[in-house]
Amino acid sequence: MDVRIQPRLLSGAVTPPPSKSLAHRMIIAAALAAGVSTVRQVAFSQDIEATLRCMQALGARCERAGDGLRISGIGGVREPFQEPPRLDCGESGSTLRFLIPISLETAGGGVFTGRGRLMERPQQPYFDLFQEKGIAYGQKDGELTVRGRLTPGEYRLPGNVSSQFFTGLLLALPLLEEPSILVSTTPLESASYVTMTMNVLELCGIQVRYSPRHGGFGVCPGIYSPFEAAVEADWSQAAFWYAAIALGSNLRLRGLNGQSAQGDAVVVRHDKKLSQPGDVTIDISGCPDLLPPLAVMAAVRDGSTAFVNAARLRLKESDRLSAVRDMLLDLGGLADEGPDSLTVHGVSSLRGGIVDGVNDHRIVMAAAVAATRCEGPVTIQGAEAVRKSYPEFWRDYENLGGDVRVL
Repeated sequence: MDVRIQPRLLSGAVTPPPSKSLAHRMIIAAALAAGVSTVRQVAFSQDIEATLRCMQALGARCERAGDGLRISGIGGVREPFQEPPRLDCGESGSTLRFLIPISLETAGGGVFTGRGRLMERPQQPYFDLFQEKGIAYGQKDGELTVRGRLTPGEYRLPGNVSSQFFTGLLLALPLLEEPSILVSTTPLESASYVTMTMNVLELCGIQVRYSPRHGGFGVCPGIYSPFEAAVEADWSQAAFWYAAIALGSNLRLRGLNGQSAQGDAVVVRHDKKLSQPGDVTIDISGCPDLLPPLAVMAAVRDGSTAFVNAARLRLKESDRLSAVRDMLLDLGGLADEGPDSLTVHGVSSLRGGIVDGVNDHRIVMAAAVAATRCEGPVTIQGAEAVRKSYPEFWRDYENLGGDVRVL
């Protein structure tokens, strides 16, 4: 689906959708629990549908109830599978990386499939552990097969590839019979996402303790308890509306938790920095999903903005460093790309143009927000990509006064 947007500032109140990152974790925890849990305020994006699909393949029952879910968990019981379950992760990197270790402990492994660039995304931290622990794995024809069981002990892996590997193991290790320790061999990037995981584990009665001295997480065995909770609003999606405000729109954001563990709440601090003139540098390593909306903020400010420590963005739904640069250039902005950085040079206005959404939801939303400050219309190709994380984005955009026409 292609859309054409006529330049127009937005106005009104908007509530960002429930957090996708938090919903993944709550759904998995509920599916591992011994009993029935209720998870309220769930946005049924393509990524969340992938996690639901996979947890049901592992034996959980998930039923929609109003704006949420009733989930009957498997209780962490090791059920024998005659054949390894097939787990279709769609394009969700979180689903894939979270469930690889969980499948080992609950089903003895699984066959993982995906679409887009998903199966190309790096899994080496897991593979190195599997070689050490005697777990079989193999990739062929776009499928990843893992077979074996996790064993209690020490798990060491780098923290500079993705925090998702840590979350996957933190969710799986409590199912073992004895304690384990999980150690990051490098500084842990996106550590706030691991904090979010630990908060969900605490909600389920699972004990995890972080030891700064050892740089590791101590995980005690336990049974996941059922729970009832609501998914709070998503700061990573709110960032696009913050970008619209920075570009001149008059918006009020509702429903956000100012004390949230979501790392992308840092958008408030970065927004203040970008509201001042002059050259600035922003380390994006702890909040990589914020690059597209922050780059749009930077595109029309007085000064240059260097986004650094951003190499991981090349391994997202698109090569996001190149995709963000190309989007800004296509709209009349100025940006330079480095191996692990993006520098945006502010201009007085954007002219508009044609943007390839490159099947990346965050590129599409960033281009839509940039259109509010363009002199001419903006055409976005592949605008349906927003379904991956924010299915109601175009509805909200139009309700705020956006002029969108499907081509």
